Amino acid sequence: MESLTLRASPSSTASPLLRLPGRRRAASVRVSASGAGAGAGEPDLSVTVNGLKMPNPFVIGSGPPGTNYTVMKRAFDEGWGGVIAKTVSLDAGKVINVTPRYARLRADPNGSTKSPIIGWQNIELISDRPLETMLNEFKQLKKEYPDRILIGSIMEEYNKAAWHELIERVEESGVDALEINFSCPHGMPERKMGAAVGQDCALLEEVSGWINEKATVPVWSKMTPNITDITQPSRIALKSGSEGIAAINTIMSVMGIDLKTLRPEPCVEGYSTPGGYSARAVHPIALAKVMQIARLIKEEFPEGGRSLSAIGGVETGNDAAEFILLGADTVQVCTGVMMHGYGLVKKLCTELQDFMRMHDFSSIEDFRGASLPYFTTHTDLVQRQKEAIKQRKAIRMGLQSDKDWTGDGFVKETESMVSN
Repeated sequence: MESLTLRASPSSTASPLLRLPGRRRAASVRVSASGAGAGAGEPDLSVTVNGLKMPNPFVIGSGPPGTNYTVMKRAFDEGWGGVIAKTVSLDAGKVINVTPRYARLRADPNGSTKSPIIGWQNIELISDRPLETMLNEFKQLKKEYPDRILIGSIMEEYNKAAWHELIERVEESGVDALEINFSCPHGMPERKMGAAVGQDCALLEEVSGWINEKATVPVWSKMTPNITDITQPSRIALKSGSEGIAAINTIMSVMGIDLKTLRPEPCVEGYSTPGGYSARAVHPIALAKVMQIARLIKEEFPEGGRSLSAIGGVETGNDAAEFILLGADTVQVCTGVMMHGYGLVKKLCTELQDFMRMHDFSSIEDFRGASLPYFTTHTDLVQRQKEAIKQRKAIRMGLQSDKDWTGDGFVKETESMVSN
């Protein structure tokens, strides 16, 4: 029987997150009002999510931008709020990448190289570097940047002992949280990895239970959009003990067919395989999925402590503002960094602050979730429009009956029937 030892989250500086094996207390989601480095009168971008304090809500999403020490260090130096490393597993020897493994969709249907990139596809697998190498780099990064947030992304086969070993080893490296990859759309589904788990709610519940009984740092479950209703697996992950949801991962896609060679892209020795679609083209889809998860969290987990990290097509501060307006606590960027570089974070911060100034928002919390109440059903939209038309007609034509007078609009209703 496991001993009931209390352990504090490695990242906690105040109100530490305490965990018991088999039972965990969700840490609060809080956006602070005074961020480090914020100038007098400047909108404050700092956030504190599940006890993780960040100078801004922008986080490097798991993928190539977090693939080794050098690039993760660069991200911290450029000012990213946090870094989620590329997904690791116990045996990197099973991971063999091919090249080319990326394909791009441009706005110009003729494929001009000067046309803006709106879609990006990858058939890249999780980290192919030895786990011990990645863990040593995590330790080095936390030694050099003790106050910065480093999150380990993990994925393993359908094996409780393997999951527990991976969690223990990754936590020992000093990471501040774990993101669970339940959403990789390609790779090794036959081993019940990635989206193969996120698309099977019964399997997800079982594996989430294994993870949450072992982990001692905050856990974010990364959801796949390749499912009819993303709230179903999200609900299970949260009920199983995860502190947060990250969404969305890439969308299963075939980028295109080369009409000269008749071969699919990206083409590897004449063949290809469906991969994950990202970049600006997926942003509207990501907004819809994030909205659905945000409503789930608000309605079914009102006690608080559950967080939401939004992902999908972020290249501007306005893209990020949309996610936050829907209820996101942090915003992840992966493909955007691959296209624009790590310096993109400065542009994101500046543009997000410009948006905040326009509305006189002083902190992220001032507008987080502000647009969420404006979503409703189509039936309700029909009724609202019917009532609005009725009111406009009443103002233009005058009231038809004494029963139509209202207290709120009494003066306007009177004026509408005055002859000039």
